[in-house]
Amino acid sequence: MATPNYTAQIILLQQEMDEMKADFSENDNAFFLCSMSLIIFLMQCGFAFLEAGAVRSKNTTNILIKNLLDSCIAIVGYWALGWALAFGDCPNDTIGLFVGYSQFFLANFTNYPKFFFQYVFAATSATIVSGAVAERCEFANYITYCSVISTLVYPILTHWGWHPKGWMALGITSGVINTHYDDFAGSGVVHLCGGSISFLAAYIIGPRIGRFPEDDDDESDEILGHSVPFAALGGFILMFGFLAFNGGSMADIVKPGEGHIVALAMVNTILSGAFAALTYLIAHYLYHGKWTLLLTINACLAGMVASCAGCNKMEPWACIWVGVGAGLLYLTLSKAMIRWKIDDPLDAFAVHAGGGFWGLTSVAVMGHDGVVYAIGNTIGGATDGGNQVAQAFAQLGWQWVCALAIVTWSVLWMWPIFALLKKIGKLRVSAEVEINGLDIYKHGESAYPLHAYGHGWHDFESAPDSKVNHSKHLPVGRKNRIMSVHPEMSLEQLASVYDRSGSVGDSDQPKRLFMNQMERRKSRMLEANAMSNLYLDDNEVPERKNTNPKSVSLQVPTTIVEAPEEEILNTDQNWT
Repeated sequence: MATPNYTAQIILLQQEMDEMKADFSENDNAFFLCSMSLIIFLMQCGFAFLEAGAVRSKNTTNILIKNLLDSCIAIVGYWALGWALAFGDCPNDTIGLFVGYSQFFLANFTNYPKFFFQYVFAATSATIVSGAVAERCEFANYITYCSVISTLVYPILTHWGWHPKGWMALGITSGVINTHYDDFAGSGVVHLCGGSISFLAAYIIGPRIGRFPEDDDDESDEILGHSVPFAALGGFILMFGFLAFNGGSMADIVKPGEGHIVALAMVNTILSGAFAALTYLIAHYLYHGKWTLLLTINACLAGMVASCAGCNKMEPWACIWVGVGAGLLYLTLSKAMIRWKIDDPLDAFAVHAGGGFWGLTSVAVMGHDGVVYAIGNTIGGATDGGNQVAQAFAQLGWQWVCALAIVTWSVLWMWPIFALLKKIGKLRVSAEVEINGLDIYKHGESAYPLHAYGHGWHDFESAPDSKVNHSKHLPVGRKNRIMSVHPEMSLEQLASVYDRSGSVGDSDQPKRLFMNQMERRKSRMLEANAMSNLYLDDNEVPERKNTNPKSVSLQVPTTIVEAPEEEILNTDQNWT
């Protein structure tokens, strides 16, 4: 009987174990990336709710479809060109400093978890801009800039900073100096890029009608969003998504210590957001005497944006610096935008550009090899303390150079595109569409159709499948009426009806629900026409009575007092 070759069996067993280990590692990393990517993809829902709540009800459908198409346009563009330009192989080292040029349409490529993870980052970068141009952006303009950002602008930036052969990633090496682009989760290439384009877009497209007064002595009128709960829900979803956004940037999870880095990134992310939110909340209260919700959410997001760059290499105590600085910078930039009369409804520039720049700075200051540690080591008597300080400040300078490159690249790409769209009339909707809302005109779908509300007992027509005439149960004097027309009115117009009919006296100051006299007159006409259609006999239309100036009247006027001819002419001139 032959003696078994135990040595060969052990070698074979070892090979099988190595293969199983490699297979498990690959699958674990793929599962980790896909899981984190799904959570980051949920941030599109957060952006949708945040932006929908921050705009007026007449533009809700418009902003929602834009957030939907962000994901659809980005995946097509990133699949076709974006991935190849960002991470495609580049045999030529010189060209490889700036762009990749292989694996177009994912040809000869199988690392789909990494592609999916990078795609959701690209979609996030494109989504940032939609909030800055909300409520007046032409649909063609949106499709154009979303396609360009996700296909060209963002991918090339990620090649510069995250590809091993990119010029920002390689940095400068000279003597004791060895710099590189330090941005763990995209404070620069994602958020600073999107925030810079947001500023440019908001500047070129101009403010919403009525946002800033013509008289410089007047204060700016805030145009409020229609749903605080929507905006708050969106903010919470984004906060949740940022934990995966930063933690998932580790990409691997199977090597020793990587799980701890992922957890550290998540802890630093929420701490930075918390310090930024508390800083802004207190500052706003000291200045205005109010505990603001929406702006505190924005400040928290700015702190999380700032944490993206160095959340993997900072101690939790350093989040005080990151969060407080991000909160104050957000406050400064938000106020500056109003002073410059640049209308950014979502504060996209202040949140993403301000937080992104502060993040690139913070990682070079508070990171384990940053300025603070270098100075501390020098004071502590380190033999190479001078070299450490020189390296730390050189790295800080390189971070600023890269930040300038990101802003310059983003602006140089998008400025001519926005200028061309403005030239051909595809940048912004007309004044009439903006005042009446984009939902009906652009999409034919109102987010809140009024005929979908109510209990149905206001419709006096008999049900088609019933022979019972319910009109006999109506009060006396209403049995001969039938509702043949369902009046449609926007929530803004409905609010104006309530405000005017509920006034308690002539001395009360009316609220500024409309931005100009033309819009106010139009609302009154629609109100009267809608009410008159409810009756078959014009004599039954109630008239406004004001016998008691202190009593609340809920009756609606049926006649409209036209303005003098001169006033109408002046209004028309102002309209044009």
